[in-house]
Amino acid sequence: MNEQYDYLVVGAGLFGAVFAHEAALRGKRVKVIEKRDHIAGNIYTKEVAGIQVHQYGAHIFHTSDREIWDYVNQFAEFNRYTNSPVANYKGHMYNLPFNMNTFSELWGVRTPAEAAAKIAEQRAAANLGDHQPRNLEEQAIALIGTDIYEKLIKGYTEKQWGQKATDLPAFIIRRLPVRYTYDNNYFNDTYQGIPIGGYTQIVEKMLAHPEITVETSTDFFAHKAEYLAQYPKVVFTGMIDQFFDYQLGELAYRSLRFETETVPVDNYQGNAVVNYTDAETPYTRVIEHKHFEFGKGDADQTVITREFPANWQRGDEPYYPVNNQTNNTLYKQYAKLAAAEPQVIFGGRLGQYRYYDMHQVIHAALVTVASEFATTK
Repeated sequence: MNEQYDYLVVGAGLFGAVFAHEAALRGKRVKVIEKRDHIAGNIYTKEVAGIQVHQYGAHIFHTSDREIWDYVNQFAEFNRYTNSPVANYKGHMYNLPFNMNTFSELWGVRTPAEAAAKIAEQRAAANLGDHQPRNLEEQAIALIGTDIYEKLIKGYTEKQWGQKATDLPAFIIRRLPVRYTYDNNYFNDTYQGIPIGGYTQIVEKMLAHPEITVETSTDFFAHKAEYLAQYPKVVFTGMIDQFFDYQLGELAYRSLRFETETVPVDNYQGNAVVNYTDAETPYTRVIEHKHFEFGKGDADQTVITREFPANWQRGDEPYYPVNNQTNNTLYKQYAKLAAAEPQVIFGGRLGQYRYYDMHQVIHAALVTVASEFATTK
């Protein structure tokens, strides 16, 4: 502990790293602590068999914000990777997002008009009524019909959330990409790619400043009172309910479990991401990491990761918040407690209890920086 630091940043993920970097550029001294034994949070990558392995699931950077794209390109050169996942339903393969390739494989249709007519026919047969969709199942059928819902949405979504689709809110799937073109690009953003050499280098470069000190394998909660007493400002990127000792109750999170193995073949599945959309397969997807870099890596070796969704309980790693009405209402109560803590800035997915993509994390961190240094000297 050192009173000479201006900021303690709790968490060396993307939000914490951006804040620390920008604070250091403004002449502030920053200590960054991280409970894991490495920096970069969930975007951490490491090299295995010449392949950059995404340790905590697939991360594809995408944005339509030129300023964010230029910002992240300070720290890495990006390749032209385009996210085009494939769905495996009981051995049958379908393109994602739902587009004319999907519709043609499923129904044998050839034109957008034929596909739209098939979806309208199934929507009408479902007798959804005139009311707004009341749950995820009704919303999905209203968007895409029963065949695609049953084969490519229901099982995957129920595994991912650990709940029945009829118990999940409609908004989760309201922005589901549906295209009447032969386009397998999952994102509509202007910029998209994977950093050549992996994501870890981005955070390393952000934190490589003489005014920044980094300590890994360091648990904030082991010395919370001392940290708050020693540092004038704290940027906290962990769980906001944990910070307040769960005094208002637990927010809900989903966790993940990863099984990664090196396989003695050059090409295991032919695509970076294959989703398993049936209910019987226990994992949601298989990632083959070398395809993020167009086959780069050692010959006759590849690295795959199976991703298993899991219920979260205290002590588990929380990967994303469950933003239903109940949890969002509880978060607002915690946000009021946070507003009464001027010493502490809460940021990131867990600190702000919202699902952020990487470009959104960077944007949120830069907004926080602008606000902080507009009012401090």
